[in-house]
Amino acid sequence: MQYNITPAQLGQRPQVQLPDPRILQHLGEKGMRKLISDHYDLLKQSNIRGLFPPTDEGFEMAKKHSSDFFIQICGGERHFDKNRGAPRMVGRHAPFAITLEARRIWLESYIMILSTLDMSDELKQSFWNYLDIFSIWMVNTPSESNSQFHS
Repeated sequence: MQYNITPAQLGQRPQVQLPDPRILQHLGEKGMRKLISDHYDLLKQSNIRGLFPPTDEGFEMAKKHSSDFFIQICGGERHFDKNRGAPRMVGRHAPFAITLEARRIWLESYIMILSTLDMSDELKQSFWNYLDIFSIWMVNTPSESNSQFHS
C-alpha cells in the first residue's frame, strides 16, 4: 500500500472525509486506543516531541484525548464530546507551532504504525486518507520559524 502525503500550504482547508466506520468495528475501542498510543510513543521520540506534554501524566492524557477523538470520528462513542466538548481541532491546536515539517513527521509516524497493523488495505487507506487531509488543517506556522524541530 502506498501512503502518499498530499502537498499542502499554510491555511489550506481541503474537504476531508471521515474514515470508514468499519475501522473501529475491526479494531474495537481497545485496538483504536493501542493504535493511537503506539503513534504517540513514536512521536515522543521524534523531533516534534516538544509539541506534546512533557510529563508522563500529561502525555497519557493527550493519548486519551486523541483516542477519544479518533473513536468518535470513526463512528464510535462520543467520548471526546462528552469529556472535552466539540472537537474544534484547529482551535485546539492553535497554541502549538505546527509546520509542514511537523505534519510530515506526524504522518510518517502513522505510516510506521499503519504499515504493521493487521487490517485490510482498504480500511488502512480510508484511515490514511482522513489523516492526510485532516493534518493539512492543523498546519498553522510557516516552516522557516520551525528551528526547534531540528536537533
